[in-house]
Amino acid sequence: MSEQKTQQKADTQGSGGHWATVVSLLPFLWAQGRMDLKVRVIGAMALLVLAKLIGVYVPFIFKDAVDALTGDARVGGEQLLAVVPVALIIGYGIARVMTLLFGELRDAVFVKVGQHAMRQIALNTFRHLHALSMRFHMERKTGGLSRIIERGTRGIDFLLRFMLFNILPTLLEIVLISSIFWVKFGFYYALVTFVCLVSYIYFTTAITDWRLKFRREMNEQDTKANSKAIDSLLNYETVKYFTNEAYESSRYDTALARYESAAVRSQLSLTLLNVGQGFIISLGLVIVLWMAASGVVDGRFTIGEFVLVNSLLIQIYVPLNFLGFVYREIKQSLTDMEKMFEVIATDADVSDAPQAQELVVDGGAISFSDVCFEYNPDRRILHGISFEVPAGTTTAIVGASGAGKSTISRILFRFYDIAGGKVTIDGQNINEVTQQSLRQEIGVVPQDTVLFNDTIFYNIQYGRPAASEEEVLEAAKLAQIHDFIIGLPQGYQSQVGERGLKLSGGEKQRVAIARTILKNPSILLLDEATSALDSQTERGIQAAFDEISEGRTTLVIAHRLSTVIGADEILVMDAGHIVERGAHEDLLALEGMYHAMWQRQQEVSEVEEKLGVLSDMPTVG
Repeated sequence: MSEQKTQQKADTQGSGGHWATVVSLLPFLWAQGRMDLKVRVIGAMALLVLAKLIGVYVPFIFKDAVDALTGDARVGGEQLLAVVPVALIIGYGIARVMTLLFGELRDAVFVKVGQHAMRQIALNTFRHLHALSMRFHMERKTGGLSRIIERGTRGIDFLLRFMLFNILPTLLEIVLISSIFWVKFGFYYALVTFVCLVSYIYFTTAITDWRLKFRREMNEQDTKANSKAIDSLLNYETVKYFTNEAYESSRYDTALARYESAAVRSQLSLTLLNVGQGFIISLGLVIVLWMAASGVVDGRFTIGEFVLVNSLLIQIYVPLNFLGFVYREIKQSLTDMEKMFEVIATDADVSDAPQAQELVVDGGAISFSDVCFEYNPDRRILHGISFEVPAGTTTAIVGASGAGKSTISRILFRFYDIAGGKVTIDGQNINEVTQQSLRQEIGVVPQDTVLFNDTIFYNIQYGRPAASEEEVLEAAKLAQIHDFIIGLPQGYQSQVGERGLKLSGGEKQRVAIARTILKNPSILLLDEATSALDSQTERGIQAAFDEISEGRTTLVIAHRLSTVIGADEILVMDAGHIVERGAHEDLLALEGMYHAMWQRQQEVSEVEEKLGVLSDMPTVG
């Protein structure tokens, strides 16, 4: 019983959500500041009404033609029979053509409105996704999100096309034909027609609403299956490393089997709906035609009027039958759109303050004052961190994995808001400046470099899209990757593949470095920037960093201590605390955590050098 109440509550909320979704689309159809589009909307509605009025009048022309042919309309001789039916038949054809013409003109006039609405909705969704916080994008599943957006966009397209030009015209036609039955044939004809229509609509809506649970289940299983497929393909190398192709196929097949089961139940319920609709339509048609036939026998109606009743009923039932299909599809489209509008309604965890100002950098001095941070309330990452990075100097942050080093870079870039304390740049609280102005002044070389599936040139130029070719090449030279690029068959036009998979880790890292160099930021943030490079390349890159960081405030997050020995100050972190700070030599003299890390890395370097020498020795064949 509890489960049933929960489902009823969900259905009620869903109905309210459907109306809210429909209302939310109206501003896109009646676009502000676009009088041309508003004129098109009015014109399309006028053409819609004209098409339906002519369409309702068509059976009357056919009725007059039948009466003329049967002699019921004969006034004075056979000459009337020879002339009138021809004129009526021609008029009948013209009326049908006019109905089609006005309908096509309506679509042609409205198409620009519909496409503009689609473009604006898609653009707003895209912008909103980019405006959402890092937390949202770290928790989402790419495959599931892409399928949600795809189904939602398709649902909007269907809604715009069919709700305006099928449901509204059909409702108008129902009102017109019901009124005609009442005026021309009497109350009981209108009553039977009305009861039949109401029964049909009630049955259609009730069964369609009941079927929605199967559609929702199909969507859920489809999303899960697509998420598993995309996730597996993105981790193609990992699947190969562990020879888990069969396991991945099994997981995907399980999701597909659940979708298959839901789809079968959905189709069976559709069969029930179609049979019920057909029965109601046939019953109403038989009753009204029997009444009309009785009227012909009694002499109250002509044969033409009997044909008129049949024509009007067919004319109302054909779109009504289509209305059932449209209603089902609109309900399904609204269901598909629910998830997309949930994403659109998601608020960003990080947002600009109402009176946020542009960041003005004058040197780029960074200050962390008693900063506390937590990803989850039950696990604090930073515990009252305080440090200063004077303008134009280099500060390095080192420590074991999980110490909170990378978290500091994400806070500075304002991917997350802090739980306590204050972060400033040149005395300006980063929570009180716009995110765009803040991020424009910071150049980041991340630990995990992800490239666009495009050319090397595009990925470097992405640092500053307006940069010239010469500037791109110069950035590549500073990043020590120019020689490698020109050695490729396609040079700078070489494709890097999905997420840059065609490049090695070191090559991807150097592309990221070149991209940041091209951005020419006031503040440099290097997050394990040389972690994927060999020792020789690392030394070249380090020299480039020394050159480009000259005069810039630089924050280096490093695992290899050899890359930070020249830093003005080194912060040693452990479990979210700064446990040591000072220059390289001063920290070694303390013989604390930094000294121990240095000793371990020196031992590892010596072993690697010995192994390198052995690998270079000639072998005896």
